Amino acid sequence: MSRAAAMLLGFGLAVLAAAWAPGTEAALGGGFAAHMIRHMAVVAVAAPLIALALAGSRLDPTGRAPALFAAVPASLFELLAVWGWHAPGAHDLARASMTAFAAEQATFLFAGLWLWLACFGRAGAADMSRAGQGVLAMLLTSIHMTLLGVLLATTTRPLYDPALCGGASLLGQQHLGGVIMLLVGGGVYFAAGLTLAARLLREDVLVPGDDAR
Repeated sequence: MSRAAAMLLGFGLAVLAAAWAPGTEAALGGGFAAHMIRHMAVVAVAAPLIALALAGSRLDPTGRAPALFAAVPASLFELLAVWGWHAPGAHDLARASMTAFAAEQATFLFAGLWLWLACFGRAGAADMSRAGQGVLAMLLTSIHMTLLGVLLATTTRPLYDPALCGGASLLGQQHLGGVIMLLVGGGVYFAAGLTLAARLLREDVLVPGDDAR
């Protein structure tokens, strides 16, 4: 693994550790928006950094099992994970139960790693058809995160339990959380889709070499 890849991995793990640290949510205010910041830190910052660090290296699993890293199924799984855990009942459960919270966060990390490795790993970079699917998968993810962000940012009533997610300020917290998802989640995945599209336009579909890592 190259120095650059090692730095990406270190940054990704540091973001993950910060997102999961016991005092992080309280330090951010403890409301729904704080919880959303943690969500985005995992799925739109830590997961991409870790996946990009592994892509093309000896630790990249996509070259050994390319069939397991199809980009569109990975994006559909992430859609189900993100929308499912933001359903009112599931979200409230994750706020009330440490076990449910751990399951939620593990699902977000797995979904993010799967999608980013499918799109940027050895298997995706080696085949133009797979690279094209990666563009579609990233743009689909950007769209569904944008839609959920807009829903949260424009809803006229609280969707979650005020006792768990911000009390009397919950509606404002939902609006702010939606904007965070819209800008961070939608923006990061849209930028990734554009990056893959630019790679296709340059016909730069090359296998990342181990020696470059």
